[in-house]
Amino acid sequence: MNHSYITRAEQFAAQFNLQCPILLGPMAGACPVGLSVAVAKGGGMGACGALLMQPDAIKQWAAEFRAQTNAPFQLNLWIPDATPVRNPDHEIELRAFLAQWGPELSADAANNTPPDFNAQCEAILDVAPPVISSIMGLFDAQFIERMKAKGIKWFANITTVAEAIEAEAAGADAIIAKGHEGGGHSGSFNPEDAMRYSVGLLSLIPAVADTVTLPIIASGGIADGRTTAAALMLGASAVQIGTGFLRATESTIAQTWSDAIGNAQPEDTIVTKAFSGRAGRSIATQYALAMERADAPHPAPYPIQRALTQAMRAAAASNKKIDGMQAWAGQSARLAQVKSATQITHDIWRHAQDV
Repeated sequence: MNHSYITRAEQFAAQFNLQCPILLGPMAGACPVGLSVAVAKGGGMGACGALLMQPDAIKQWAAEFRAQTNAPFQLNLWIPDATPVRNPDHEIELRAFLAQWGPELSADAANNTPPDFNAQCEAILDVAPPVISSIMGLFDAQFIERMKAKGIKWFANITTVAEAIEAEAAGADAIIAKGHEGGGHSGSFNPEDAMRYSVGLLSLIPAVADTVTLPIIASGGIADGRTTAAALMLGASAVQIGTGFLRATESTIAQTWSDAIGNAQPEDTIVTKAFSGRAGRSIATQYALAMERADAPHPAPYPIQRALTQAMRAAAASNKKIDGMQAWAGQSARLAQVKSATQITHDIWRHAQDV
């Protein structure tokens, strides 16, 4: 590898008080404190996807992390979509379809609402982590000003060059460029763009690097030294890894999901709105495939679809059945290792330097 790539990555690591330029992806519901601590012990940055967490839970997560290490970490929030338009007749159709895959659903099954975004923002400012990251859009100017006043760095997730330009103009400190290879939800600012503009990381990194001046953190399809080295050579200063850490010994995901990740070839994952109403990459489970049939109802918008599928997802996890499980996974899933996240972090960085 050309030494300039290593130098750029090492400079990024030094800027953010890391030993290596590897970040844990802030996966909502799959970022236990222990996993972040293990990544931090490997020299990388821990993370928490706070989407589903109440304010007190956010504060508790940060307190538990800080009780074990003084390493840096990021807290991530989704920028809320516009309030969805409800369609009662369509929801009846969806409840009937979902009953084939899980428990019968009551008429109010879709009424569960996400935690209050503004309250989450206040909790995160109170915690004052080294880094706050956004996805699905950008924070408003007032929040950005308050964040900067506390010395907090802002990492903005983007999926297109246009979004990167917006993020830089808004004051982001770094760009997380997520390619379509990545597991879980797309970070598109516009929900429909996730299906229309599905940009791969190989094209996204150099295009963003040629357009903005901010450091780029590459995300999507990165899970070993080879993929890390490729991202750095294309112009990234660091990498963010999600699926590649899901089989770590500190992960708490269901064993059925972990096993499916270990066996998944790239073509065994699909982009689907079947679980939440927002596009995301998942193992091609039987339920996800059934939702693509011509006779299946189309998914409701986020977060209605997520609320409707909650009982099915919970039952599948309880019964250890992958078919109805929300089994997010990126296209490099099979590279995920069953070992401590500390060792995974060490190994990836060492191998990236050797490539």
